[in-house]
Amino acid sequence: MIRRVFVEDKNGHCAGALLNDLKGNLNLKKLESVRVLQRYDIEGLDDEVYGRVKNLIFCEAPVENLYETEFPMDSAETAFAIEYLPGQFDQRADSAAQCIQLIAQCERPIVRCARIYVLYGSLTEKDIDAVKKYVINPVESREASLS
Repeated sequence: MIRRVFVEDKNGHCAGALLNDLKGNLNLKKLESVRVLQRYDIEGLDDEVYGRVKNLIFCEAPVENLYETEFPMDSAETAFAIEYLPGQFDQRADSAAQCIQLIAQCERPIVRCARIYVLYGSLTEKDIDAVKKYVINPVESREASLS
């Protein structure tokens, strides 16, 4: 069974800086907001272990929201995901798997990560493609499936 969780900063600190960066560097005047979420796909955990670690390893509850399976998104928002290329080391995924193994004293689960960008505003496909090109470093990452 693969479990999927999404983590989003409650205050949007990273997203606010990115919004200003995109508006300034790409001249996206109609971009109104940006949200950034971290997606974790976890395989190899039973219900008991997952229940113990989901708010301990993946999320800091006072400052982050954790969503299971899917995250809330307005119909006017556009989302895309990026992930490391196969063969690239993903420190976030490796650290999460190690922490779960240490806490639960179990076999190391498989953890995969992706970063989700959610854009809000009257954006054209050209605008969205410009944002993708801006945030995706093709040497180390690629666009990931949202499913």
